[in-house]
Order: sequence, then C-alpha cells, then structure tokens
Amino acid sequence: MEFFSALDHLECPRCGAIHNADVVTGLCACGSPLLARYDLGQVARTMARPVIATRPPSLWRYHEVLPVRDPANVVTLGEGMTPLTALPALGLALDLTALHMKDEGLVPTGTFKARGAAVGVARAHELGVKAIAMPTNGNAGAAWAAYAARAGMTSTIVMPEGAPAINRAECSVAGAELYLVRGHIGDAGRIVADFLSRRPDVFDASTLKEPYRIEGKKTMGYEIVEQMGWEMPDAIVYPTGGGVGLIGIYKALVEMRELGWVKGAFPRLVAVQATGCAPLVRAFEAGAATSEPWGNPHTVAFGITVPKALGDFLVLDALYATEGTAVAVSDGALLADQRLCAELEGLFICPEGAAAISAVRLLRDAGWLGRDDVTVVLNTGSGLKNPGTVPVDAPVLEPGELIPAA
Repeated sequence: MEFFSALDHLECPRCGAIHNADVVTGLCACGSPLLARYDLGQVARTMARPVIATRPPSLWRYHEVLPVRDPANVVTLGEGMTPLTALPALGLALDLTALHMKDEGLVPTGTFKARGAAVGVARAHELGVKAIAMPTNGNAGAAWAAYAARAGMTSTIVMPEGAPAINRAECSVAGAELYLVRGHIGDAGRIVADFLSRRPDVFDASTLKEPYRIEGKKTMGYEIVEQMGWEMPDAIVYPTGGGVGLIGIYKALVEMRELGWVKGAFPRLVAVQATGCAPLVRAFEAGAATSEPWGNPHTVAFGITVPKALGDFLVLDALYATEGTAVAVSDGALLADQRLCAELEGLFICPEGAAAISAVRLLRDAGWLGRDDVTVVLNTGSGLKNPGTVPVDAPVLEPGELIPAA
C-alpha cells in the first residue's frame, strides 16, 4: 500500500514516554522535547536508495521519514538539496585535502532555518493549527513567519532588539505580529511563554517545544550522505546555538544506519560556539550531561547566542556518541575567516558558518583533524543577511576621475 510518511509515534528521549503523533503536542510531561519515530522497517521494505535519486531536488525527497502524512499538506518554498561544495583553496590554507561546505545560504529566507520551518509549519497545518508564536534570534522567526504566511497561518514573533535588521523586515513583510525586546533570546522566550499562557489558541513553535522542526533540519544529514555517494564523512562541523541542526543530523545518521543505507563509524560531530557564549563547550569539557546557563552572552555570530539550550542534553549525547567534540572560537577569528572564505572561494558566508571554519583551523592545528580527513562544515546562512559584519572601505571617485595606477 502506498504511503507518504511512515510516522509512527512521538517518544521522549528522557523518560521514554510514548505520545500520539496525530494530536497537537509540545513537550513531554517531564519537560523534555519529543522526537518523532518512524516505522523504519516499513520504509526499508518499500523503498531503496536509488528511488530517492529520481525525485525532485528538495528535502521532501525523503518524505517517508518526514512527519507529513498527506502530500497535499506539504508547505514548500523550494527548500533543500543545497550544494555540497569542495573548498580546495581554503582547504590548502588549513592543511586539509578534503574540506567541503554544505551551503545553507541558498535555501528560502537565506538560512537553514527554512528546513525546520517548512516541516514544522506543514505538520502543524496538517494538525489544524491556525496561529503560531515563538521567540527567535532572528533567522528562525523570519523563516517561520514566511512559511506560516504560505500556509495561511498567523504568526507572533519576539526577537532581541539587537537582531539583524533584515530579520525584522522579513517578519514584517510576511505579516507577522513582531515585537522586539531589550535583552537576549531567553528574555524573548519568557515574553512568549506569558503570551501563550493567555492565548491557548496559539501554538508554541519555540525551539524544540514542538517535535517537527528537528525533522526538517535532519534532512541536512540525509543530503550530505547522499551527496557523498552514500558514504559518510569523517567529521561534520556545526555552529551550535540551540543545537537543533546537530541533533537532527545525528538523528538522520541513526535512521540511515537502521535502514541499512550507511555502514561504518559515524562522522565525529563538532559543536561550535563563540567564546562569548559557550555553555555547551563548557559542559562538554566537564563531561556533563547538561549545560548551565551562560551569563552575559555576547558574540557577533548572533544566531549562536543561546545561553541555555532546551535540548542541550541531546546535543551532548550526540557528541559523546560519535566521539566528537565542542569548540569555542573568538569573534576576531570568525570574522577573519568569514573574509578569508570569500577571498579564497568566493563564498560570502554568515558569521556562524565562519565560526565553523575557525573551529576547523583549531582542530587541525591540534591534530584532532587529520590532513586527509573528509570534513564537512555547515554554513548555516548567507552572509548577505549580516552585512554589518564586513566593513567596506572604498574610495569615492568624482565623474571622470581615474583609478590611481598601481
């Protein structure tokens, strides 16, 4: 029998409780995020890897392991199948022979957040949700506002006043009810929580407080492996704030192994944070199961300014399970590598993506990455969304004035 999704149930990774996937659901009663589980046996019996290659180049090519049951309920703006680009010149500069970038700056709304928004909004829409609300550092709010508009849903977005101006504009033009807060994303979260306590008709789309954002982001893992000929790289380096993308990539790897699509050791996963906000790095270095809130968080890489991630234990579990690591980089280093990447490869990446490049530099210098390790860095967004991070000093010429000779 034909089926579009093999979604079976929701499972709590903390207490093991099973939840009905066909009702609107947030967190488990124990306070943990929930993970979508699929009948992977059914998927393995009814499809094979070659079938995927015949499908359109979007994240929905993996629809059997995504939660939308009816294809009529898919909400899409063309997201997914971003390039996996070789970086030979940058690799030479970093003494790596096989450096690649998964470039998420080319998806709708300009960041990887579109993946989570596409699947999260589509599933919420399928379950009858009419309105959503969420706190955001900027890019997620912009993406969810756009996809909510596409689905005919209303959205309420709260973001720090210091968020990039483009994110405000994206929310506004999509018709979102937008509020700015003088504080960080934790402050925005408390405002949204109060709002939701008075508006039971509005769905909480906060990071990991609904189960399906992670399902959209896990498709980065499926795509990386497919684009590498169904072989896994040695390391995947990921800029980490809330950590949903990293959790999702690890979930994809586990699912692909169970499906029999991959064999061998998993890639070592690397969580990258900024020295001004590195709660996961501190927790990893201590061997802890969870992180402690980071006081006075600050970094130019605004998207990873998350002082305490709800799913921190899932991020740390993924690092430990893959023999990965966590690295903090300075703003000065990531800004230098943002420019270097553009100068050597022609790629204008976001500050968060540049942090991943800086982390690779540190890990190669320390010998943690070998020269021939196949390494994939995630650029989570276009540099065009953060133009203020790149100062431009250009002389102004009068009409008819000549460019000085060298």
